[in-house]
Amino acid sequence: MQGSFVRPLLTKRGFSTSSEKIVASVLFERLPVVIPKIDPVVYAFQEFSFRWRQQYRRRYPDEFLDKSNARGKGDYKIEYVPAPRVTEADKNNDKKSLQRALDRRLYLLVYGHAYGAPSDKPVWHFPEKIYESEETLRKCAESALKSVIGDLSSTYFVGNAPMGHMVVQPTESAPKSASFKRFFFKSQVIAKNKFDIGKCKDFAWVTKDELLEYFPEQAEYLNKMIVS
Repeated sequence: MQGSFVRPLLTKRGFSTSSEKIVASVLFERLPVVIPKIDPVVYAFQEFSFRWRQQYRRRYPDEFLDKSNARGKGDYKIEYVPAPRVTEADKNNDKKSLQRALDRRLYLLVYGHAYGAPSDKPVWHFPEKIYESEETLRKCAESALKSVIGDLSSTYFVGNAPMGHMVVQPTESAPKSASFKRFFFKSQVIAKNKFDIGKCKDFAWVTKDELLEYFPEQAEYLNKMIVS
């Protein structure tokens, strides 16, 4: 995928009326599992708003508050210890683990052969499949993801329509390569912490910022398409 000139387009109904190849790619994401840290500016504003509201809060009689505070007291005591936000995978920069960047979205990238890659060299790319005889393009995307993770029972495809579309043109390094259209579908991890990734030389779970570093020539389009 790297080294190719890409012309992004908006998604449209109908895929192609020519002999151009169509490729379905899947943005397989793990949603955040902890609440992101609040920006200091936002925290300061919330603190100010709270103190401002406290000036005009309703005042209750002291005897009423004493009864309220006494309610529900018992001999038991629950100690709550929050789980650490920084995991061992974070400390070791283990991009093969889903237990990292818990407050961010993670996206699956695989390393291997990708359609349209120059000289058929292995490159980093999203799970993909050439559209052939599938009933719909989404079915093609499901097959692409299934070929990598083996089972779709812990996944959820968001909608039936692609989330984005781009046209890949021949480049100076591969002038004889044919142009093709790539459609992106979104799928999400559901209640699972590990997948057996196969049919690739390597894989990585990356944040959006990390992902853009893998595709510098397509970073502008991917940055607009991926909202996180």
